[in-house]
Amino acid sequence: ALKMYPSFRPDKFILIESDHFLPFVKKLEMVTDQEISCFAELMDALRKRADYFAGLGCRASDHGLEYLSQTDYTEKEIDQIFTNRISGKELSFEQTEKFKSAILYELGIMYHSLGWVQQYHLGALRNNNLRAMREMGPDTGWDSIGDWSQAKTLSKLTGRLDNENKLPKTIIYNLNPADNELLATMIGNFNDGSLKGKIQYGSGWWFLDQKDGMTKQINALSNMGLLSCFIGMLTDSRSFLSFPRHEYFRRILCNIMGDEIERGEMPDDIPWVGKIIQDICYNNVKEYLNM
Repeated sequence: ALKMYPSFRPDKFILIESDHFLPFVKKLEMVTDQEISCFAELMDALRKRADYFAGLGCRASDHGLEYLSQTDYTEKEIDQIFTNRISGKELSFEQTEKFKSAILYELGIMYHSLGWVQQYHLGALRNNNLRAMREMGPDTGWDSIGDWSQAKTLSKLTGRLDNENKLPKTIIYNLNPADNELLATMIGNFNDGSLKGKIQYGSGWWFLDQKDGMTKQINALSNMGLLSCFIGMLTDSRSFLSFPRHEYFRRILCNIMGDEIERGEMPDDIPWVGKIIQDICYNNVKEYLNM
């Protein structure tokens, strides 16, 4: 039987500069029945919600960000930044970067303690058409591919968590195809052998979840990493119409494998190749999510 579980998406609490930040902090106070007057209390409240989600079967978090902010900070600075924001003061760009750096790190530790998978969807340039956004609202189709530098900040965050043995299972998705090989090699830095494919290069996402985008992602991972450990395709689970992507992905994957067999680039061993395909399309992700 089909089962659907929630995922945890606390982006509204990461984007401290957003107009949504303060209303969501107030909402979090009401839901958790506690005052949130400092950064530690914010993280405590988010942990309560994460525990609630875990009780409903949640196994993964998800973050949709332009890039992973990673600026050095002190705990005192983060408390002051949070206090300034909830008191209505304007924050500088450097302050917002410090806050985002801190909360991403703390969330990573939390996900590790819960045994969750953390997901990063990186690189979307949103709400480009201001006129259309005024008329129709945000997230109504005026988004495109961004071109932020991803390597150093991604390495710094995952490296910091890994160095403290607190790096959770992680899936990283890029929206800019120029980052394909970047991510395909980055994941190898932190796959420590503790489990199969701990750090994953995620499947083609958004503008890239079409034949060419999926093919390029599969080939980049196959060339730079270990395709047999890949956990395969995903969907926008809130949209039942996105479920056929799995069938589409399987056909593309089988075509790639079949073409390589016909060219003599892979052994003509159908049981062996078939097992790899079965793992990518089902077994790996079942094991990865502890289903």
